[in-house]
Amino acid sequence: MKKIDEYMKERSKLCKENDFISGDLFHDHHVNRGLRDKNGIGVLTGLTSISRIESYKEYMGHKVPCKGKLFYRGYDIVDLVKGPIHEERYGFEEMAYLLIFGELPTEDELVEFQEAVGTMRRLPTNFVRDVIMKAPGKDIMNIMTKSVLTLSSYDPNASDLSIENVLQQCLMLIGVFPMLAVYGYHAYNHYEQDDSMYIHRPDPALSTAENILRLLRPDMKYTELEAHVLDIALMLHMEHGGGNNSTFTTRVVTSAGSDTYAVIAAALCSLKGPKHGGANIKVVEMMQDLKETVKDTSDKEKIKRYLEDVVDKKAFDERGLIYGMGHAIYSVSDPRAEIFKGFVKDLAEAKGYQEEFALYSAVEELAPQVIADKRKIYKGVSANVDFYSGLVYRMLDIPLELYTPIFAIARVVGWSAHRIEELINVDKIIRPSYMSVGENRIYKPISRRNVIELAGSDPSKYRLEENFDHPKK
Repeated sequence: MKKIDEYMKERSKLCKENDFISGDLFHDHHVNRGLRDKNGIGVLTGLTSISRIESYKEYMGHKVPCKGKLFYRGYDIVDLVKGPIHEERYGFEEMAYLLIFGELPTEDELVEFQEAVGTMRRLPTNFVRDVIMKAPGKDIMNIMTKSVLTLSSYDPNASDLSIENVLQQCLMLIGVFPMLAVYGYHAYNHYEQDDSMYIHRPDPALSTAENILRLLRPDMKYTELEAHVLDIALMLHMEHGGGNNSTFTTRVVTSAGSDTYAVIAAALCSLKGPKHGGANIKVVEMMQDLKETVKDTSDKEKIKRYLEDVVDKKAFDERGLIYGMGHAIYSVSDPRAEIFKGFVKDLAEAKGYQEEFALYSAVEELAPQVIADKRKIYKGVSANVDFYSGLVYRMLDIPLELYTPIFAIARVVGWSAHRIEELINVDKIIRPSYMSVGENRIYKPISRRNVIELAGSDPSKYRLEENFDHPKK
């Protein structure tokens, strides 16, 4: 027997040969890879009233790109973020109430909701010891997924799909997600990095943003500016239409009749990929490589040459992508990035990161020019929300391992809203269609399989070879 790694290397070539489908076939059969056409317009798969994205206007029968807009339950995200800021309070819980219940809360309703989530912000007895600490790991998203699935064992009504029960499960998960993420990191940091471990209890009276910083930091201390900027990050990440990968996963698994724990675990698995929730990590890594390559980061010409090398697959990870630039839907601008940038600047000035912020601003300015020059693009390219979020988390001393989990702490609200909407409105499993482009083949006994002949595309040509020897009785 060959060594297992040699066997896998050899067999993987077979997978690549037999699973490859020419891009021309997708075009010929009018199949949009990624369920999106060349203009970034998605295939319509459902209806939702939870959020809406605007990236173009209809003008004389044509779709004209416009500044991006994002609406939660019909409210412009710009207004929703400005409200709590002007009133000097935290907005994550208010946005969560809006997304889940469909309307903005009164003062009393918001207090009641905050108390409900605060009360449920606790894990079962010994859960941290028996589940989170027993098998620590660097991939905190996997730790969170494991923890969510294990929580179902503590719920006697785990499979109850009544809206009342699902709502309670969702609010509980919204409450404990910061604990699952931060405790998971502390366990990894202690057992695998040989560092000190801190297990602080959350304060039910504090906001989600405050509790994240309280749980993470050894002294549990943070500034108002730090907590407010993190609160804004959570508000901007908590929902983004039904078409993103993890939210679609939520609706697909919900449509199968699965319980809340399985649904949210599936959404976590979807979010963790670098093409979705892990994108901000790639931005931070790319910017670090830029600083190591370009010694004078005030020289825009040198920055531009670096970005050109990135697009030409000569720099960074040689994949040809400038991370944090472009979006599947937005072209002119991502409203979340525009909102975020001003607060990122304030935090950078307070934390002494002005030079770093200037570098990010330069890349934001130059990258669209480089991409337009180097690539055939069908719509505009602008900075997306992930471009600045990694810098924010770095300035908040949040470790890299928690970047995507922070996204999950916010997005679990959107997932919850979409799960409830799917349960209320659709009692049909989501089952997409795939066209087979494989050719029919002639079956041969194992002793004569040195060569496999194709029988063509006509099903009637399926046959056994002549002189086929039946096994003896």
